[in-house]
Amino acid sequence: MSSTEQEKLMTLPKKKLKILNWLWVLLFVAGLFISTNETKTDLGALFANFGEFADIFLQMLHPDWSYLVTVVPLLLETIKMAILGTAIGSVIAFIYSLLIARNIVKNKAVTGILRIIMNIIRTIPDLLLGAIFVAIVGIGPVAGVLALAICTFGIVVKLFYEAIETIDPGPIEALTAVGANKIQIIVFAVLPQVITYFISYCLYAFEINVRASTVLGYIGAGGIGLYLQQTLQIFDYPKTGTIIIVIIIVVVLIDYVSSKSREALMQ
Repeated sequence: MSSTEQEKLMTLPKKKLKILNWLWVLLFVAGLFISTNETKTDLGALFANFGEFADIFLQMLHPDWSYLVTVVPLLLETIKMAILGTAIGSVIAFIYSLLIARNIVKNKAVTGILRIIMNIIRTIPDLLLGAIFVAIVGIGPVAGVLALAICTFGIVVKLFYEAIETIDPGPIEALTAVGANKIQIIVFAVLPQVITYFISYCLYAFEINVRASTVLGYIGAGGIGLYLQQTLQIFDYPKTGTIIIVIIIVVVLIDYVSSKSREALMQ
């Protein structure tokens, strides 16, 4: 292959920017300016208070390691909340996904109604769920577990039912032809094709829940977030730094282990 041909292959084709694309760019820029004016965003204020931010950051860089005695049990409680929330939500999502997959349940009315319910649940943010459950069951980790369970349900059910609908229909048709019932079809034709995906989605949801559970403490839903809020309110930044460092270390480790586990499952 000549050098000229190689240059042609390496050169990306240039496309003319259409009028519609220019309109989208102008609309985006106009929206940016309107949003800035409506929200009274002032980037200058951020730089004006940069000295105060630097002072707080420097205090956090000198953590109070004696506070670890308090932090570690709270962190373990946070991880337990994430584990329980993931387990409960994943079990419900597993059953629900089978009910809304159209290659399993042929009744379009049933799957349609169940999908609408699923979409409504998925629109509710985790902080709002946490606040609702705090009002129902009171302050504590139970409210956090219930909020995380519903968040897990919203994540896993969407991914899992789509995975079910993309499986090879051959095994289902073969079992149906020999008179197998729905349970037998699910166990012997569906699950062998999607179980690794389900475990992968559960691990992914667990990663998200570990991070979310630290924030839920701000509204009294248990975990380490409540103490993070308290140390900020009393301006005890060395203790805040201790909490943040421990959270970062644990979240990074869990993300790494979960990511490697998911990669191994999908091979």
